[in-house]
Amino acid sequence: MIILFTDFGLPYTGQIKAVLHQEAPGVPIIDLFTDAPEPMAAAYLLRAYGEDFPPGSVFLSVVDPGVGGPRKPAVVEAGGRWYVGPDNGLFEMVVRHAEGSARWWEITWMPEHLSASFHGRDLFAPVAARIAGGEEPAKEPWPLGTERPLGEIRRPHWPDDLPRVVYVDGFGNAVTGIRAASVSEEARILAAGRRLERAATFGDVPPGHAFWYGNANGLVEISVNQGSAAAVLGLELGSEVTIDIV
Repeated sequence: MIILFTDFGLPYTGQIKAVLHQEAPGVPIIDLFTDAPEPMAAAYLLRAYGEDFPPGSVFLSVVDPGVGGPRKPAVVEAGGRWYVGPDNGLFEMVVRHAEGSARWWEITWMPEHLSASFHGRDLFAPVAARIAGGEEPAKEPWPLGTERPLGEIRRPHWPDDLPRVVYVDGFGNAVTGIRAASVSEEARILAAGRRLERAATFGDVPPGHAFWYGNANGLVEISVNQGSAAAVLGLELGSEVTIDIV
């Protein structure tokens, strides 16, 4: 399957899908994110939300504010999954936490038509389609690109857990870049001047009550039962949080 992880929204997601249907007919296409945040925040979401997909899945991962600039077009293999998109740190967490080794290839193939601002459609989508169709970069030589040293795309200075809001969903829940498994259940989360205690789920607190919990994808999330954490607490993308150890 091909999984879309982008910041495109409409109509651009539709244009991507049109290319994929032409280049990889019959391959399922899954919308995961169409409103992903900037590359660093998105890196933590891509790892957490992509772990349930089976080996062999191809993530068309395009969060590319530097499109047309010096960043390299990349294919990454990590944990048996494939990731296609820009070399701007987006793949750091999937590489760092991959089971087994990881590799990457710089895409050197260029389509006949490459727009200056939509490499997701013109470059990355055709490459993802070919990988989903069975073409393996790991079988050298690969006509679409060249394997490069893994260290070239790494961001070792990025933390394992990012203590800020990396996504606000349509319900107003604020997802952080902190792995829930790294936080004690007794810990409190400091956010927007509030000290929040953990609850297992929404129904464990009264309506209107703010709390934190480990969400279904393994990240610390700040929520309000029957309300919006974004509205009640004023949280937004980039809001800082602190773990208060007790």
